[in-house]
Amino acid sequence: MGAVTSTMDYQQVLEHIAEEIARTPGRGRSADYIPALAARDPRAFGMAVAELDGTVHGVGEWREPFSTQSVTKVFTLALDLAHEGDELWEHVGREPSGNPFNSLIQLEYENGIPRNPFINAGALVVTDRLHTRTGDAAGELLRLLRAESGNPDLDFDLEVAASEAAHGDRNAALGHFMASYGNIDNPVPLLLDQYFRQCSVTASCADLALAATLLARHGIRADGTRLLTRSQAKQVNAVMLTCGTYDAAGDFAYRVGLPGKSGVGGGIIAVVPGRCALCVWSPGLDERGNSVAGVAALDLFTTLTGLSVF
Repeated sequence: MGAVTSTMDYQQVLEHIAEEIARTPGRGRSADYIPALAARDPRAFGMAVAELDGTVHGVGEWREPFSTQSVTKVFTLALDLAHEGDELWEHVGREPSGNPFNSLIQLEYENGIPRNPFINAGALVVTDRLHTRTGDAAGELLRLLRAESGNPDLDFDLEVAASEAAHGDRNAALGHFMASYGNIDNPVPLLLDQYFRQCSVTASCADLALAATLLARHGIRADGTRLLTRSQAKQVNAVMLTCGTYDAAGDFAYRVGLPGKSGVGGGIIAVVPGRCALCVWSPGLDERGNSVAGVAALDLFTTLTGLSVF
């Protein structure tokens, strides 16, 4: 990997990226099926880099809270792995799906076992299993994010959660279908409530970059305690690289070359193991649900710095 180490270097890189992104004409469209997301300006942009010691550099609207959506699936996966270890992989796979994130098709072919933890079906399984082990999956997630970001004010956006529930028929279908195969433990309505609250967490680029340093430190939390074994942290990063950007993961790996996870709120986190973690936010999405400016910014970051896992 390259040798970007100083505070000034990271800040200069971010400012250069922001200038380039500002000149980009097309930024995609905000997610329109959740009213609270549809209202966001697709040209808004923020980006943060968090170093392993907690130093954060940012540009644009990097302290502006936004709806994290599927970005939280990374942290729920980490929590469940910490609780149950490899047993999880008997209930969810580790392969890219090649289908839309809310697809039902593969579940029937594969007997109710989702292809990976980041498509909606897989995330429902992970949330279900975490809830069984903790009694409050969404609460466990929120406590982890507050602690790792150092921001005790992080919270759910209940308006967003309610909006998702009102448009949640496909997720309900996924839950009931997997339950019919015995791959869901909790009542599906309870699971959906947990899942929608999990996805409604509001956080900024600074918050999420800091939280993601958990994975850059190979599973060690901000307070120095270990949440994941080094092997488990590697597993999470590997699945992020191959499955973290829906059915565009191959293109993301080609362009960015880092483990990453996107959400339809326009956020993307990325991890440089042993070095830093990043979060970029811009609400304008491409047809696959990934932030147009966010992917471009991360592409620029790895090009300018040489920081990549390849």
